[in-house]
Amino acid sequence: MKVKGYLLGILSSVSFGLIPIFILPLKQAHFSMDITLFYRFLFSASMVGGYLLYSKESFRINKKEALILAVLGICYALSSEFLFIGYDFLTPGIASTVLFIYPVIVALIMFFFYREKLTKLSIVSLLLAFAGVIVLCLKENGLEINFAGLGIVMLSSLFYALYMVIVNKSDLKVSGFKLSFYSMLFTSAFFMIKASAEGESFAIPSISIFLNFTVFAFLTTVISSLCLVYAIKYIGSTPTAILGALEPVVAVMVSVFMFHERFTLNLLIGIMLILLGVTLNVIADNRKSKHNQPIETDD
Repeated sequence: MKVKGYLLGILSSVSFGLIPIFILPLKQAHFSMDITLFYRFLFSASMVGGYLLYSKESFRINKKEALILAVLGICYALSSEFLFIGYDFLTPGIASTVLFIYPVIVALIMFFFYREKLTKLSIVSLLLAFAGVIVLCLKENGLEINFAGLGIVMLSSLFYALYMVIVNKSDLKVSGFKLSFYSMLFTSAFFMIKASAEGESFAIPSISIFLNFTVFAFLTTVISSLCLVYAIKYIGSTPTAILGALEPVVAVMVSVFMFHERFTLNLLIGIMLILLGVTLNVIADNRKSKHNQPIETDD
């Protein structure tokens, strides 16, 4: 089961890292991002909803759960929106790597708002992650930061961190699949309202774009989410979170080999620092959890 769990964790990270393959051609064709994201999450919700029907799980939620799930949908929507806007300012590889500092932002939110202590290991992880971000912004002629791009992708990371904190602290009594279904449904509703307000057409112009939406939703959202749920079940949250380090690596490889992004020494060092920082943060969080709950039977 452990081998299966590690394989599922790797598959989850790899599938999420494939996002640039589907987004960049649509952006280059000047296709609406709001419509793209609406269909991505609508199709994803439909697929997960189909699984819930197959497994005969109830769709019922109460008003409190509906409100929390709506907030989660908005956080996920804003994270996606800012990430794809960030692609216009930073390369996909750098943007995906900066997004990956969300576990570090979670640690900071827990420290400032929930008074959770930062261990020495957590502090080292914070410094490494932010050093990695700075290195990513170094150019040949010195420190040259694209503040707009960096700020936009940091907002994406912030909203994803808020998503994780709300899931952790809201005490939702719903399954992972139901949480994924409603999060995706409310996310698609966000982009539907936004696109409608801007008067955009929901017509899908060609079969190829329809297939792009379908494969995009299935590979980068449904497969990633379902594999993540089962990986956590088989090997636990900490190893699964560490395997998540493959997400920006895959995104960088896609950007380099398919979209001709330059693989510079700064990009390599920046990625390594951020991955090391995030991995240390996950290990520190795991140690803290074990300290707070000394009796634990986790295989």
